[in-house]
Amino acid sequence: MRGRVVYQIYPRSFNDSNGDGIGDIPGITARLDYLGDGTTDYLGVNMIWLSPFYPSPMADFGYDISDYCNIDPIFGTLEDFKTLLHEAHARNLKIMIDFVPNHTSDQHPWFAQSSASRGNAKHDWYIWRDPAPDGGPPNNWLSVFGGSAWQYVEARGQYYMHSFLAAQPDLNWDNPAVRQAMQRVIRFWLDLGVDGLRVDAVDWMAKDPKFRNNVPNPDYRRGIDDPYHQFGEDYNRDGPDRFYYIQQMADVIKEYPGRFMVTETYPIRKDIITRYLHIYDNYQADVSAPFNFEGLLLPWKARDFKAFVDQFQAGLKPDHLPIYVLGNHDRPRIASRIGEAAARTAAMMLLTLPGVAFVYYGDELGLPDTPVPPHRIQDPFEKRVPGLGLGRDPQRSPMPWTSGPYAGFSKIEPWLPLAPDYTSRNVQSELADRHSMLALYRKLIHLRNFSPMIQYGAYIPLDLDNPHVFGYIREYKGHGLAIFLNFSSKPASFHTNLARGALLYSTYSDLEGLPMDLSEITLRPNEGHVITLL
Repeated sequence: MRGRVVYQIYPRSFNDSNGDGIGDIPGITARLDYLGDGTTDYLGVNMIWLSPFYPSPMADFGYDISDYCNIDPIFGTLEDFKTLLHEAHARNLKIMIDFVPNHTSDQHPWFAQSSASRGNAKHDWYIWRDPAPDGGPPNNWLSVFGGSAWQYVEARGQYYMHSFLAAQPDLNWDNPAVRQAMQRVIRFWLDLGVDGLRVDAVDWMAKDPKFRNNVPNPDYRRGIDDPYHQFGEDYNRDGPDRFYYIQQMADVIKEYPGRFMVTETYPIRKDIITRYLHIYDNYQADVSAPFNFEGLLLPWKARDFKAFVDQFQAGLKPDHLPIYVLGNHDRPRIASRIGEAAARTAAMMLLTLPGVAFVYYGDELGLPDTPVPPHRIQDPFEKRVPGLGLGRDPQRSPMPWTSGPYAGFSKIEPWLPLAPDYTSRNVQSELADRHSMLALYRKLIHLRNFSPMIQYGAYIPLDLDNPHVFGYIREYKGHGLAIFLNFSSKPASFHTNLARGALLYSTYSDLEGLPMDLSEITLRPNEGHVITLL
């Protein structure tokens, strides 16, 4: 995995093969040549991560699963998935799938049985608690998507817990039978040939055994902040057994040589470096690693990124695998967060840092968030907590392939609106433009695929005399690349102790190949350089 690039596909929004306005698995297969096999002719990513495609009532668009071992008809069939695997592997592309262990759909047969009575064989497969003395919920825990985390069921006279929607009841991972059932699910997909798992919401798999109330958050601002944050997350997540549960999943992965799992974990913000390193120390480094989400959360300032990356890299052990990401299906797109010019610099940073780089579909085009009018809102998060900008529809807009009708994504109006500028910002037009964002991504991914300095090299921090520039060296066996990134919208000059180099890549896509005196360098606004050290 080290040095690889993983490309996240949100299946509903990548490519529609059957003309229903919703992307599907055959549509992904039809676009594999765009993703390519690591050569300069294609984008060159090494692995595809697919967001959920399982049978689901789609209350949370597939993160509410009713059958872990099949494909929802919206996306195709299991045979379609096998074809995708075969065609991807033929192109040296690996496949990673989403695995959602914390919760199922309330339409899953397991929950139907569990909720029917207190005496059936699956009565304890979910988290059930008696009402509080006043008949209300057992404690003050909240759902991430708004409201109480507890839902009452008359048949049992009890509440079940749901960390997310009420339609997503939390599984009881304290129950060995649940853990064994989920291990069988993992084996099912690995036996089919899946190369890895992205494991969803692992922070919520273990709760406080005493189910104590969370502590009120004194900094919460009603009407401004996400209502979920009116309390801390003291007891509803990160319980004492979470690493034990994760290690059991990793034990299954380890049975299959060459497979790997990445976990979605958002450590509580206090002492973030320490918390990330604590996670690594509790993972099996040869088969598992956590996402590092600071690229999604930090303000776009060179000092902040330098401080985090320098400390993070210094704290990692040699066998730890850093995983960097700037965008995903839950967060606003990078081009909208920091601007398109800065997003070019961010791409250079992402694709030259150590470890594994995750790229969210469309970010390689500079795709911004797409406005979604009220009558077309799909996301249950926005519907439950409206007006706070928490909806995720804008970053899930359909992939624009061409300037033609419906952007070449579908033959009919897609399930979400297309980006307003799709006629000029699309794969076809950007492939023809050597200065486009796509051209930059292709060059940087090519560099990552074929440069041992980027794949395996040490990370050497640089202390520069300009606070707006983040600089570092990637060094391997006496050869080095220097990366300088101007986070400012103004020119930035600085001095280095380096001697000579040649400009390999600029985010401006010019001056490349020219020799450089590295004693003093000036970067243009939002410019990044990759320089070969001579």
